[in-house]
Amino acid sequence: MTKSPIAVAREALRIGRQSLPTYASKFSRQDFTLAQLFAILVLRKFFRTDYRGVVTIVGQWAELQEILGLTKIPNYSTLWHVEQKLLEKGDFNDCWQLAATVAGLAV
Repeated sequence: MTKSPIAVAREALRIGRQSLPTYASKFSRQDFTLAQLFAILVLRKFFRTDYRGVVTIVGQWAELQEILGLTKIPNYSTLWHVEQKLLEKGDFNDCWQLAATVAGLAV
């Protein structure tokens, strides 16, 4: 369990890279990897905020952007759509269990 958002972001990104495909579809724009988006979704839970809130936090925190390898910030609706797709496929639950343990979040 950690209280550091930086540590949570690193671990969530690592878990996402190991557990998820790189992109949701070969036809996607490929602006963001699923691991990057997953890490942002974990940060959303960590900060106990909504999609717009986590986009604002990540957008204003250069170190988080660097750790996540972001050259631009995803729109809040992108996060919502990705979360729905991951939940639909069942990919999210296993990844979330691992990330939640590290972040000390309630599952």
